[in-house]
Amino acid sequence: MKSENKKENSFLEFFKTVVWAIAIALIFRSFLFEPFSIPSGSMIPTLKVGDYLFVSKYSYGYSRYSFPFGIIPFSGRLLKSEPQRGDVIVFRKPGDENVDYIKRLVGLPGDEIFVQEGILHINGAPVTRRLEADMPGERGPLNRPSVIYTETFPEGHEHLIQEYSDNDRMDNTPPRLVPEGHYFFMGDNRDNSRDSRAEIGFVPAENLVGRAEFLFFSHNGRAGLFEIWKWPSAIRFSRIGMSID
Repeated sequence: MKSENKKENSFLEFFKTVVWAIAIALIFRSFLFEPFSIPSGSMIPTLKVGDYLFVSKYSYGYSRYSFPFGIIPFSGRLLKSEPQRGDVIVFRKPGDENVDYIKRLVGLPGDEIFVQEGILHINGAPVTRRLEADMPGERGPLNRPSVIYTETFPEGHEHLIQEYSDNDRMDNTPPRLVPEGHYFFMGDNRDNSRDSRAEIGFVPAENLVGRAEFLFFSHNGRAGLFEIWKWPSAIRFSRIGMSID
């Protein structure tokens, strides 16, 4: 009998430990930081395929999409704060809220946004960009060469962008006025990004998940899980701990 009671108590203790661990993980993920991985090259050169990052969930307040599976159904945002132009943000795709996207915020409510010959315009004024001649861009589809620019927003925020050309499909777009309560996003890999210029459109404030903060891991995909001898060359040690600007 004592042996059975001991086993039962051990099982209950183990079960309680598991429940507490899950609860703490859910609280951390919902209210503080959530990990994300980068599956595509739409944010090159800022983010690369194989980057793993933490997103702060408290940066803009909380919506139903702050919580796993949207399990707490409510509209709007609680403890809301406004994002800043230039923030790199994870959000849910409008109309398909099961899909996460990560892009850079370029247009705030009330802004008029368009692209002309590859140059972003905000409220009729071209955004300054400076060629980084000593920084090679990554080659794209069909081995296309690219160049890197430093783009500077009107408020002074600087970040890198990559361009293959200034005459691609999305390098000339009509002016679009960002509605109240919505935002306009673009990828830093300007000629290889599905963003607000076409597919995504304006993103409601409710769909914002959080701000990308820093990388906690990065690899180039050239080593399998059990190919330990390849790990040293596959892990991008220089990117671990990088802040995301």
